[in-house]
Amino acid sequence: MAYDDPPEIPILLLGDSGVGKSTFLSYVSHTPPPYLHPPLHSTSSPPLLTSLFHYSRLTLGNNALHASSKPLPTLHDLNQPFPFNISLYARKYRFEFSDTASPTHYTLLRPAVIILCYSIASPESLSSLKTNWKSVVEGHFNYDEEIPVIVLGLQRDVREKEDYDGLVRTGVGRDGRGRGGRDIVYPQEALRVAQEMRCDRYCECSALTGELCREVFEDIAKTAAMTTTAGGGKTRGMECVMM
Repeated sequence: MAYDDPPEIPILLLGDSGVGKSTFLSYVSHTPPPYLHPPLHSTSSPPLLTSLFHYSRLTLGNNALHASSKPLPTLHDLNQPFPFNISLYARKYRFEFSDTASPTHYTLLRPAVIILCYSIASPESLSSLKTNWKSVVEGHFNYDEEIPVIVLGLQRDVREKEDYDGLVRTGVGRDGRGRGGRDIVYPQEALRVAQEMRCDRYCECSALTGELCREVFEDIAKTAAMTTTAGGGKTRGMECVMM
């Protein structure tokens, strides 16, 4: 491959069904935030997104965009991997995103970056990262721990202000009565789980409101780009993107 040819970087999203993996990819492809150029026309069936990143320190905090009144389009699993053409550090890259619904069984893929996804609205999906998906990563992909692993919390919009003030909100059953458990994941506990799993990065966002989607996608892009260098995409210590 010539230097001018963009390297193809496969990125795999893992996590329980329904946590928001497809919605996140649909948001990025359909509603590019201000830092992205509009999508270019493509004759290929998968969505094609071209963007330009400028290197800068991430600004953490609430960067929510107005939620679109239009529903996000459905991505068709048969079109996986979903390609994204990116220009970063004055070099072009082609990211190819797949998830567990890939036409090729996901255990047969060879990702350069793995993103473990859970829903902030589901503590069970966070626990599943440790009890299920961690062993999948170790057994099928990351034998030598050279692949960078990112933990991504989705559906961040379910949290309310009091959730950041240290108040514990109990879960409510369908009958309206408290069920004793909790219906959200708090940032500090998700960060702790990511640290226990020795992941490289932790981040979270909301595809519904656009909150932190800019920071998350930029972090994914920089991690993916680093996998093409001699040093790889692994970090010495875990980094996080959240408020």
